[in-house]
Amino acid sequence: MKTEVRQAAVIMVAMAVCGVLLGLLWMWLAPRVPLVADSDAVYLKDTEGEQAIGVDGTFTLLALAFGAVSGAVVFLLRRRGGIPLVVGLTAGGLLAAVVGWRLGIFLGPETDVAAHAKSLGKGVAFDAPLELKAKGALLSWPVAALLIHLGLTALFGPRDPEPYPLPYGNPDRADGSPDSAGA
Repeated sequence: MKTEVRQAAVIMVAMAVCGVLLGLLWMWLAPRVPLVADSDAVYLKDTEGEQAIGVDGTFTLLALAFGAVSGAVVFLLRRRGGIPLVVGLTAGGLLAAVVGWRLGIFLGPETDVAAHAKSLGKGVAFDAPLELKAKGALLSWPVAALLIHLGLTALFGPRDPEPYPLPYGNPDRADGSPDSAGA
């Protein structure tokens, strides 16, 4: 049990480190939301633009991809599975998504919109900070990892042995007699 818990902790830490890659990719690939300021307030430059939803969608798709890959890698490395492994996979996926989210916001465009608009002046367009408005997207990584891991375990995982021997011999033989090797 100690070995399984140790392996689960290693998986959780490795996935959290991969969250840094998620944050960098999100910052790089997410569409920019253009803002413009006048003397009174800050407005969207394109009021009918779809960039804001694209930011959430980019994060979700990246997290789903990372989750699918991490679930497959964990299955390939540890086919036997176990409860600690699945808990480590889930906690690591959630931690990685939070790390990626916070890192993308930290490294992205300026978060103090009013001060940034004031420093640029009136009528100058600038990028809004990265925001994840759909907080449910943080669950994309762990859910994808669990689904892929569960599916691969169900299809290719080790099978439990039959609990009881067959009482009447081998059903695969036409006469029902036991195998020479089995009985």
